[in-house]
Amino acid sequence: MDLHTFSKESVIRATPERVFAFHELPDAILRLMPPWESGRVVQRADISQIGSEAIIETKIFGLLPARWVARHTAYDPPRMFEDVQISGPFRRWRHRHLIEPHPDGATLRDEIEYEPPLNFLGRLATPLLITPRLRKLFDYRHYITRDWCERK
Repeated sequence: MDLHTFSKESVIRATPERVFAFHELPDAILRLMPPWESGRVVQRADISQIGSEAIIETKIFGLLPARWVARHTAYDPPRMFEDVQISGPFRRWRHRHLIEPHPDGATLRDEIEYEPPLNFLGRLATPLLITPRLRKLFDYRHYITRDWCERK
């Protein structure tokens, strides 16, 4: 097993309830999709429904078409929710969205455990392609979340 971890943490000047509410918006997944990504949302999930699935069509390394199915497996407002990949580009993917109180509002932390695709090639690609892509993706997602949550 070639398990990797990635995390991104930000302080957002809003209550944990407001940060969580952003993720419950029916179009949250669309808002969080960066304009440079080639992904297309086929089906949105309702994070409040355990077992609800999101389906996204994307490309591995920007080249190979892939269909990503993520199932929501935990829901504990306003603290956390989780989704896991049922099928898709990674050999394994678990994504926890954690929200905790902070003196300035709330801390949003995304924690991801994953096994890269394509065995040996995936292991080579992790530091060169996967980690930088995750960093750019979650920088964008936290920016969008902060912008919505901090608006009056």
